[in-house]
Amino acid sequence: MAGTQKSPRKEVRRPVWAEVSLGALAYNLEAIRKYVNPPQEKRKSPRKILSIVKGNGYGHGGPEVSKALEKAGSDWFGVTCTDEGIAVRKAGVQKPILVLTSFVPGEESRLVEHDLTAVIHRCEQLALLNRAGARRGSKKPVPFHLKIDTGMNRLGIASGDVECFARQLGKCKHLELTGIFSHFASSEVFTDTAVGQQTREQEERFYAALERLRALGIDPGLVHLANSAAIVSRPETWADMVRPGVILYGYHPGYDPMEKREEAEARLPLKPVMSLRSRIISLRSVPAGAGVGYDATFVTKRPSRIGVLAAGYGDGIHRSLGNRGSVLLRGKLVPIVGIVSMDVTMIDVTDVEDAEVGDVATIYGPEGKEILPANRVARGVGTVTSDLLCAVSQRVPRLYVR
Repeated sequence: MAGTQKSPRKEVRRPVWAEVSLGALAYNLEAIRKYVNPPQEKRKSPRKILSIVKGNGYGHGGPEVSKALEKAGSDWFGVTCTDEGIAVRKAGVQKPILVLTSFVPGEESRLVEHDLTAVIHRCEQLALLNRAGARRGSKKPVPFHLKIDTGMNRLGIASGDVECFARQLGKCKHLELTGIFSHFASSEVFTDTAVGQQTREQEERFYAALERLRALGIDPGLVHLANSAAIVSRPETWADMVRPGVILYGYHPGYDPMEKREEAEARLPLKPVMSLRSRIISLRSVPAGAGVGYDATFVTKRPSRIGVLAAGYGDGIHRSLGNRGSVLLRGKLVPIVGIVSMDVTMIDVTDVEDAEVGDVATIYGPEGKEILPANRVARGVGTVTSDLLCAVSQRVPRLYVR
């Protein structure tokens, strides 16, 4: 019929997605803020929160979670590199963004252009950043933070190079030091161990460098040391600002022994932010003695029903979960069987009689009254929670929910 318009066809996407709870994210931020600012402590101003949103926001979507965290009151943001910082800035975030990893020569102009706060790891970087500030032509100096290497032997100036740094900074009229920090190698290990002693030694080296800097007449600005683990277990490291990473997203770092982990979780209760889900796209009945997947690493011991999920290691299901992991299906744990492929994963649904094509399986996260936490999945395959979260690839759509 002339003039008749067809309704637009609803877009159908591949049935795998990550649900990101912005409500849980805001809850975790507020819980951390209250935890590091106890009411009995008298401070001139509350400790600031630098939200770590590197690694695409630990897989949750860096720009999106940054906007939500800024709305919820985050004071700063931490990214790995200039490109990550620019993406967060272009998303509309106005608060300061700290680029945690060393910038390479030629990158300093982009840092200044997008109002990103650089981290100085080597004294020779000062001259590069100063020239970028001079080219900008503003009367306002370019802010930066200084990183001290206190024993991790990765990035940062050695504590013995503070005098060299001070001399170089004196020549840089377009720069302003607005913060100083270091990074712990093993702060999740409690102090009653030999490794825990390493953290105490790092603290001592850091504060010695800090006092030397002050003795040279340099105001360090914001002092920050505590990552997620130190936030939970080491109040003496909280300083002026803390840097929550994985705890923002609902998980405590790995503690040893287990009772210490439970103790930490009780002190600072958190809510998991992301749930990774996929639908069953195929069901197959197979006889006993049949191989499943590549190399037949799983062989059925009974007549079985094998479901195929529309997600694999190319989406974020850790390949090592094959034949040792599980997913939640209709409130029950069902085993992952066979090798996890790039695009699909097989599960044994024999004991879920009403399972059917289209059912949603939860790889990790809550499902109704049940939950399969990402940290439990990670411990089962000998990795860390951040590894699983960051592995969720760009081809997996994120659905942001309250």
